[in-house]
Amino acid sequence: MTWSKTHQGKKLIRFTLSSVITTGVSFSAILIVYGFHIITGIIGATLFGNVLAMIPSYYLTRAWAWGKHGRSHFGKEVVPYLLMSFAGIAFSLLGALFVKHLVHTHHWSHLLDTGLVGGVNVLSFAIFWVLKVLLFNRIFHTDKLHAIEVHLEEEEEEEEEEEEQSENR
Repeated sequence: MTWSKTHQGKKLIRFTLSSVITTGVSFSAILIVYGFHIITGIIGATLFGNVLAMIPSYYLTRAWAWGKHGRSHFGKEVVPYLLMSFAGIAFSLLGALFVKHLVHTHHWSHLLDTGLVGGVNVLSFAIFWVLKVLLFNRIFHTDKLHAIEVHLEEEEEEEEEEEEQSENR
């Protein structure tokens, strides 16, 4: 069976697609509000676009990637989601600070500035997404074959100890 057809594979693909969709929402919002001078500051436009994208991100990820429906549990679902979202937004704001420096140092056209603001936001979220997946894989290590192997090794050690004890009697 190919990896993409497994439950974990399908879940990761849906999670990735949810992230792509909501990154598109934040990217579009930033381009519109900054590009059309609705929000003139790079930091404010980046913050607005990313906070706006949090709403569809939560519902897409919860329903589509994780298969959860019904009422959300505030402590177990909403709070962790908000913490990770705000960490992602903080990371993208670091990118926005970098772009702000570039924009103020160089006097490029507003069109180029707008493209930079949107592009660095996407790059920041891509980097954060990879770091988040790596962190979750490290924290929630769920390799079933590894767990089975460890269990079998423990059983073998117990059997060897029992054999030694029965030989010593």
